[in-house]
Amino acid sequence: MQKQRTPPSGDKHDYMSVGPYWWPDPAKPNGLPYIRRDGETNPDRLAADTDAASMKRMHSAVSHLALAFRETRDERFAGHATKLLRDWFLDPATRMNPNLNFGQSIPGRVDGRGIGIIDTAFLVSLCEELHWLEPSEAFTPTDATGMRRWLADYLHWLLTSKNGLDEAKSENNHGTWYDAQVAALALHTGRPEIARRVLEEAKLKRIAKQIEPDGSQPLELARTKALSYSTMNLRAFFELATLADRVGLDLWRYETNDGRGLRKALDYIAPYVDPAKPWPGAQIGGVSLDTRLDIGALLRRAARAYREPRYEQALAALPERKLAGQRWQLLFPK
Repeated sequence: MQKQRTPPSGDKHDYMSVGPYWWPDPAKPNGLPYIRRDGETNPDRLAADTDAASMKRMHSAVSHLALAFRETRDERFAGHATKLLRDWFLDPATRMNPNLNFGQSIPGRVDGRGIGIIDTAFLVSLCEELHWLEPSEAFTPTDATGMRRWLADYLHWLLTSKNGLDEAKSENNHGTWYDAQVAALALHTGRPEIARRVLEEAKLKRIAKQIEPDGSQPLELARTKALSYSTMNLRAFFELATLADRVGLDLWRYETNDGRGLRKALDYIAPYVDPAKPWPGAQIGGVSLDTRLDIGALLRRAARAYREPRYEQALAALPERKLAGQRWQLLFPK
């Protein structure tokens, strides 16, 4: 509600953001329509006149506070996390409407796109974080019910809206993260049949189409930040595999007849956890330590899922001080 711009609907309760890689056209007096520069983020993406930065900060705070409560049972952490959740999702005066009709707009081209649904990828982890808050006195049964209702309404929007149906057809990381959101929300809101359908379909719809027999992900390798996007997409696949465990499906070990599977995809990028190992593909600005730490998180999860020591051993290539401070050390301990 504090954003400076008003969405085309006229309702500030509607979320709105702009596409990260779209910039004013220098050849046009007013810069419109915007033009695409893949991998180069326009600072306007996180400006105060839309919601992207605010939502990102909100979830970062809730996520850390919920984890702090899980580890300490200090009600102060749960209390503030609950306040933020009420402000963003529950209070009629300030809540976000459960839609992304105006996500990742492109000035001069479109008011919102299915691609914008990637903005709510955090809901996959939020569902788990809500469970961490449930033992708290601050996070009341009314809060829990309200959150389930909001997430159920958003799930309905994902499954029925034009933007949701468009994103479901995406064949790259957008489609993978769409499935992860649908499955997570369905499980959290008591719709396991939806989750199981989406997770079963992911075998042929996502794994078989996005991962090559050698483990490469061509649609991500085509990007200007190829390693970052390959890692991001594999993280979504790992979320799908974790959710599939809950409905009795094994995506960790699923392989097509020609060998396409999550483990192959991990083995393809695993060597680049090592800062001494140069990435041969495109990566604007080079490979950051944060990207290598993201690969490290996947290796830790894989070491647990596959009971494979070499994945854990590969983490030795990363700086010990940085490793010690990673959130995933708590989420996925040795």
